[in-house]
Amino acid sequence: MTAASAFAGMRSVAPVMFRAGCPDCRERFELSASALRLAIGASSRTTFYSFTCPRCGAAVRKPAGERIVELLTGGGVRTLRLHSTV
Repeated sequence: MTAASAFAGMRSVAPVMFRAGCPDCRERFELSASALRLAIGASSRTTFYSFTCPRCGAAVRKPAGERIVELLTGGGVRTLRLHSTV
């Protein structure tokens, strides 16, 4: 089997886009998975996602509950697992 025949009939998949908003400039926009970062900590206070606002350049950090974590990881967002030092 050749590589061409193995992939024959497969469709290209559109990149996942996430809707977000900036608390500073109030702009609403869509971001690709590569524009977001997810940090998973030991508690809800240390689990968050972050991005840079494409309009005003503000660094934005928002809490990420279980559902948000599931959506972001499923959509290919790079994830950093934070470990406790205690």
